[in-house]
Amino acid sequence: MSHPSFSVRIMPRSFRTIRTAPAALVVALAGALVTLPGCKVTGDYTPPQTTSPESFNKLAVDSPVTSALKNSSATLDSWWKTFNDPMLDSLIERAAASNLDVRLAESRIREARAQRRFVKADELPRLDAAGAYTRRRNSENTVGSFGSDESYDLFQAGFDASWELDLFGRVSRSVEAADAELAASVEARNAVLVSLLAELALNYIDYRATQINLDIAQRAVVAQESTLSLTESRFAAGLIGELDVARAKAQLETRRSQVPPIKVSMAQSAHRLATLLGKPAGSLDGELMPPAPLPVIGPEIAVGVPADMLRRRPDVRRAERQLAAATARVGVATADLYPRIALNGTLGVQSSQFADLFDINSRYWSIGPSVTWQVFDAGRVRANISVQDARVEQSLTQYEQIVLASYEESENAMVGFLREQARRAALAASVDANRRALSLAEQLYSSGLADFLNVLDAQRSLFVAEEALTLSEQAVVSNLISIYKSLGGGWESLPRTDPPPAQPAASQPTGGEAP
Repeated sequence: MSHPSFSVRIMPRSFRTIRTAPAALVVALAGALVTLPGCKVTGDYTPPQTTSPESFNKLAVDSPVTSALKNSSATLDSWWKTFNDPMLDSLIERAAASNLDVRLAESRIREARAQRRFVKADELPRLDAAGAYTRRRNSENTVGSFGSDESYDLFQAGFDASWELDLFGRVSRSVEAADAELAASVEARNAVLVSLLAELALNYIDYRATQINLDIAQRAVVAQESTLSLTESRFAAGLIGELDVARAKAQLETRRSQVPPIKVSMAQSAHRLATLLGKPAGSLDGELMPPAPLPVIGPEIAVGVPADMLRRRPDVRRAERQLAAATARVGVATADLYPRIALNGTLGVQSSQFADLFDINSRYWSIGPSVTWQVFDAGRVRANISVQDARVEQSLTQYEQIVLASYEESENAMVGFLREQARRAALAASVDANRRALSLAEQLYSSGLADFLNVLDAQRSLFVAEEALTLSEQAVVSNLISIYKSLGGGWESLPRTDPPPAQPAASQPTGGEAP
């Protein structure tokens, strides 16, 4: 149900009045309306001030680490290239160009850009062309007052122009909101890129680690097949009992049963990589098949400071732009409390004979301002202002949540990276000790000084330790990738279809308490 509104139109009473009105009066009235000082009623945006610690609170580890984290300035534009893996470089470049999530995000950028053009068009006058033909007959009861009662033709053609004077900032605030939404959509695409890079790298590392574990499992099968053959030979010679043969065969079959799940995991990682590249599952199997080691990490890794992280992370930048857009919409809603003033004009020709339609005497025109002001709307406008105020509060809260989550994500990744290195060092020592134990067990068993069960236990312990070491090395690299993701790196160096976004004013955290 529509609510009543009060409309005031300042228009000439007749064409004759316009013709006799001084032209200077019309020009002066139009000029005065155009030059009225505009005032944006509200919605001025103040970027949020974020309290940022001076450095990351990295926990110390109990033993030395091979790769340390430094607070020095971090260069994260192409962090994956620090792994020196050409296959990983190729996968990332192709994924950035063909990933479907990136394509979807870029489509949303184009949508936001078109929406901005749509909103900004309200800043300029609108001009409509119209033409009409009508067959008319006046009422006989009005003939005496208005003329003949005969039917006649009426031909019309002309232009209508209208220009809303943005005196209270409704249009300019709408453009501000559209600008902020466009920037937010760009940052959303950048956030997709950051997640894509990390997910692709993690799946690639998982594939290589699983490939190494498959090699360990297959070597274990070969070793235990040799052990079983030796055991069967000794049993045939009457040197040992059948129990040792049964134990060797049981351990061999157990090890064989572990190979298929590893191959399944490898296939799943390869399929996921293909999907991230926008290709059917299995299309990368040939490329990934040649074995490759896990990347080697350098001794020092620069991570910068938390303030740099907040300026770089696309999700923080997007949340700040969404807050700016919500603030501008408060101004749009508040402007509805005030009148809308527009300049209207009409220029055209009108005739009952088509042959005379473009004769100079067929012309007509009108010009003048109009004022529209809602006097009673049952509180609709003020309710909308309250809605927009609440959305600003929600956007600010979401911004604060994302900032805190950024700190948490980065700290967790750094702690995991440092702690896992200490675990890897212990596992490496365990592998060395198990190799030595297996060698001793085999020597003692060959000399008849030890039970065969010691050999089986030593073999099992060695392969378990090797698998655990591989998983730990995978975890170290994965945690480093998580660090790069938490710092928001990688999107800057990738090609994009839009100009780089302006630096948001909000992403300027301070090192102490906000003023």
